[in-house]
Amino acid sequence: MPIEPALQQFLDQIPPMDWSLDPVDFRARAAAALSLMPVTTELPKVVNASIPGPAGEVPVRVYHPSLDPGLPVTVFCHGGGFVIGGLDSHDALCRTTARETGSLVISVDYRLSPEHPFPAALEDGFAAYAWAREYVADWGGDPGRIALAGDSAGASISAAVCLMARDRGLPQPVFQLLWYPATALDPTPSRTRFAEAPILDADAMRFFNRHHYGTISREEAIPYGAVAHADDLSGLAAAYVLVAGNDPLLDEGISYARQLRDAGVPARLDVQEGMVHGFLSFADLVPSCRTAARPSLTALRAALSH
Repeated sequence: MPIEPALQQFLDQIPPMDWSLDPVDFRARAAAALSLMPVTTELPKVVNASIPGPAGEVPVRVYHPSLDPGLPVTVFCHGGGFVIGGLDSHDALCRTTARETGSLVISVDYRLSPEHPFPAALEDGFAAYAWAREYVADWGGDPGRIALAGDSAGASISAAVCLMARDRGLPQPVFQLLWYPATALDPTPSRTRFAEAPILDADAMRFFNRHHYGTISREEAIPYGAVAHADDLSGLAAAYVLVAGNDPLLDEGISYARQLRDAGVPARLDVQEGMVHGFLSFADLVPSCRTAARPSLTALRAALSH
């Protein structure tokens, strides 16, 4: 299905990304561009803080949809191929998530590759989830209602944290919301079919593989760095897997939802046909992206309401 027309018009205005840059330069240019973006969703309280991590303090940003105590909680990990991205790149999405779900959103600024190779990002994500279970009441959250969420690489982290929690004896979150996750190591037809897709094309995939995935052997990556190859997916939190119809990661997201179901995990698959990878970041700017995001946010709100 072709890209939704309003989204295509928006994408046509975005300058091409220079994937020949090294990660430090790429991050600097992205930060300069983000500094020009206005805040479109005001919230009662947004706080920058840090929490203990496996290699020092992990920066977080906490979004309060209200000042009420006992709010449900969403621990969020951002996308960016484990190489780029941070608190600012996903500020708009976290604000939208807090507003639409009524949950206290904790955005995790995990360590990035290549400076901090696998499994640093995953261990930071796990540390944030473990911290939330113990201390989130001090921030106005309900430790009994915690979900994990993430987009792209952040979805991969969220899925891995569910596996890690099961394997390490920590209770599962009430829900895992996986927006266009990377789950597998092997080529898929969608990776070939959408090699020239907007936002995440073949050059971008090579950039991320070179700086992150390229440092990991297949044996090292499985299971937490490539959850689709795990031997056992049973006992995990109920999942919502959203995929974009024009995304190299389309096939592996669809397959992972099926794998979860086969393992007895309740898993809903949401295929947004006219969307592209990363479209959730445009939800405040493109109405069709906002519409496409709404079912997943509604599902997260419902899962946290129990």
